Amino acid sequence: MKVTKRLFSFYLAPGFSLQAFSSAVEALRLANEVLESEVYAWRIVSDDGHPARSSCGLTISVDTSLKDERSFIGKMGLFPSVAVVCGGSHPPTVNRTVHGWLRECRARKLSLAGIASGVFSIAQTGLADGRKCAVHWEQYPAFVEQFPNVAAVQSAFEIDDETYSCSGGDAAFDMFVQFVIEDCDSLVASRVCEKAVAMRVRQPGDRQRLPLHAGAAIQHDGLLRIIEQMEMHLDEPVALKDVAASSCLSRRQIERIFSQKIGRSPARYYLDMRLERAHLLILNSQLPIVEIAMACGFVSASHFSKAYRDSYGMTPREARSEAIERLRRGPAARPVRHIDQVERASGRQANAAQNACS
Repeated sequence: MKVTKRLFSFYLAPGFSLQAFSSAVEALRLANEVLESEVYAWRIVSDDGHPARSSCGLTISVDTSLKDERSFIGKMGLFPSVAVVCGGSHPPTVNRTVHGWLRECRARKLSLAGIASGVFSIAQTGLADGRKCAVHWEQYPAFVEQFPNVAAVQSAFEIDDETYSCSGGDAAFDMFVQFVIEDCDSLVASRVCEKAVAMRVRQPGDRQRLPLHAGAAIQHDGLLRIIEQMEMHLDEPVALKDVAASSCLSRRQIERIFSQKIGRSPARYYLDMRLERAHLLILNSQLPIVEIAMACGFVSASHFSKAYRDSYGMTPREARSEAIERLRRGPAARPVRHIDQVERASGRQANAAQNACS
């Protein structure tokens, strides 16, 4: 089998995801092992050529600086066929050197790939406008507010006109296996997965998760349709009777299914979805609290603040202050509390669902 060689240029953004980066590189390494040839090569790049520090605090040695990588493009006929921005769990700051590199790569007809928050860097250049991009569910609310011209979706990964994007984590392995499928065939890709003990590789468009950890094992089509309807109308909540009509289920059936499959009422689940979206906007955007409340379907700031405090054990402003302080202290800092932790600690009251989906 004759396969065209590819060179990947991985730029490691500060605080990049070590899991996502290693998953991507390992897919390429295993492909070389299966093919018994160095078909895939990669170069590791940081801003200044010094080791890059990941979100977990571990550092990775790099091959070159971003400045030298830009001068490397096109020399001796050797250049990266894919420029990859490997990000982490927080949207990156504007980096004009990265933007210039990405624009130069696109001008040379190279593919661009964004891993985790790396997709923000591509979107900041305008090169993702009109393209479908996968965005991690935690970063999705902030992304869609910031980049309305990008077709952002909460899928594992997407490929659109030589623009590759993945939500991070294990999805990086899935996306890079697609390169192997494109270059070789599905048999080689299957052997790569066997070596990695990957039981199932997701396809472009596959969902990252169900909101609020509803459970990957849920197979009830009606329930999934209802959840999708809720997810599409977080800014302007729809009444349960309207959701019932679109799902061909009665209100009583919906309530029973939610109780059996998820363990909470539809109203409670819908409210939790809106609160989670608000929580993610508080952590990952600079939108004013009042605008976040409106974007998540709350008619008043006071109602939003009370519902948020009941679920997260703090006010929205306290949550934002804690997130800012955590970013200031760095990746080793104590993580901001998430809704599941607060649920276990406080045992929320069911009456917090009033005014939601009723």
